[in-house]
Amino acid sequence: MTRIDLNCDMGESFGAYTIGADEEIMPLVSSANIACGFHGGDPLVMRRAVRLARKHGVAVGAHPGYRDLAGFGRRSIACSPDEIYGDVLYQIGALAAFCKTEGVALRHVKPHGALYNTAAVDPAVARAIAAAVADFDRGLFLFAPPGSALEEAGAAAGLRVVREAFADRRYAADGTLLPRSRPGSVLRDPGEAAAQACQVACAGTVTAATGEEVPVAARTICVHGDHDGAVERLRRIRESLAAAGVEVAAPHLD
Repeated sequence: MTRIDLNCDMGESFGAYTIGADEEIMPLVSSANIACGFHGGDPLVMRRAVRLARKHGVAVGAHPGYRDLAGFGRRSIACSPDEIYGDVLYQIGALAAFCKTEGVALRHVKPHGALYNTAAVDPAVARAIAAAVADFDRGLFLFAPPGSALEEAGAAAGLRVVREAFADRRYAADGTLLPRSRPGSVLRDPGEAAAQACQVACAGTVTAATGEEVPVAARTICVHGDHDGAVERLRRIRESLAAAGVEVAAPHLD
């Protein structure tokens, strides 16, 4: 049976602000990328998210980002490699503390937003992230775009890299994500997102905005929890994957 991981960015609420529908989303995914306080999340939210993942048997990962609450971590911020290393290590350690107290294993790291996009193309940023993950725990999975600088840096650091695709984002012909500023860059229709998820899982491709089929060899598929309609998209994706004979399961040691 074909197996694919289904991950979602979670625990992104903070203070008086609620972002996402974690209670409804958690039972529908196999991996949760939990915000660590820089772009979203706070100590109480992090603890609740870890407990919720434990309740539903969902693998927990750290979701570090730039220090950018106002921009939700989606603005690129000029940082030195040393600053990236320290910030990523700090965020992993913060989530790991809650995992330890709740008896949950920390399984992976996935950078958030602009940090993820920058690491995909900037080798220095990618190496700083990979070094922070490896220095904390070389046994962690690192989620990265296929063929990216982050994938290369993770492999060079001795990490187990899990290639990631997106169910709810439109791709360009070169295999990169369309910028969010472009119309149609987010797939909001549940049927479209489900079809793309199945295409990734079963064929290893996506259909670009220009119509070409683009190879995307991925072991995990992301659905954004902060997009409107995320719960319905996830339900449709799970139904479509099951109908296609695809098992949803977190990454495991081969």
